[in-house]
Amino acid sequence: MTKQSYFISDAHLGGRAFSNDKERELKLIRFLDSIKDEASDIYFLGDIFDFWYEYKYVVPKGNVRLLGKMAELADMGINIHFFIGNHDIWTFGYIQEEIGAKVYTTPQIIDINGKKFYMTHGDMVGYRPLPVRVMQGIFHSRLAQILFSSLHPWFGMKFGLTWSKYNRLNKHQEDPQYMGEDKEYLVRFAKETLKTQAIDYFIFGHRHIMLDLKLSKCSRVIYLGDWVQNFSYGVFDGSDFRLEIFEE
Repeated sequence: MTKQSYFISDAHLGGRAFSNDKERELKLIRFLDSIKDEASDIYFLGDIFDFWYEYKYVVPKGNVRLLGKMAELADMGINIHFFIGNHDIWTFGYIQEEIGAKVYTTPQIIDINGKKFYMTHGDMVGYRPLPVRVMQGIFHSRLAQILFSSLHPWFGMKFGLTWSKYNRLNKHQEDPQYMGEDKEYLVRFAKETLKTQAIDYFIFGHRHIMLDLKLSKCSRVIYLGDWVQNFSYGVFDGSDFRLEIFEE
């Protein structure tokens, strides 16, 4: 049987804005169990955790079942790929060393069975307003990371989780909607990229909606949805890509 590649994003585990956090984590683990005999690679496309910061000797509390499952899958020989998102930027070695995952901090073009996949979370490409770019510059600044690490973990983690909860409850209350090709900045970015590079699949998270949009005869844009409401994932069987919803 041909092994398959799986793609998921935006679980936001640990988020204080969600009342069903443990149930969502357990559901994600059941999904991973259901594919472990078929998977060659699993790509986590960012924001798997709602807030993640690794102090030198401290990692965030919680989600130990998912971390253990990821390590188990890696030990089985499945390739685990972890792309940082805007909520889980600050990983400094724990996921690589303890889980055995390959971590990506920049967009990647990866060949899978002869098809070119452009993969990234989606927050750092395409059009971004100036305030967003400034904030991202601060978050990715090594100096800012060093300063944050000087905070006691109790305060640092509480601050990060509280900020994330505030943003979700006050700025992202409405369900995200597809805005059309002309207004979707990731679709526009994919179209611009196709002018200079041949890409078969653009795989994005971040938008929390499911989208499979054909740009040309050979190229498609995929939004993976999320594990907050959709419980969706992508799967590539070696010849074709499809979006699916995990139903038990």
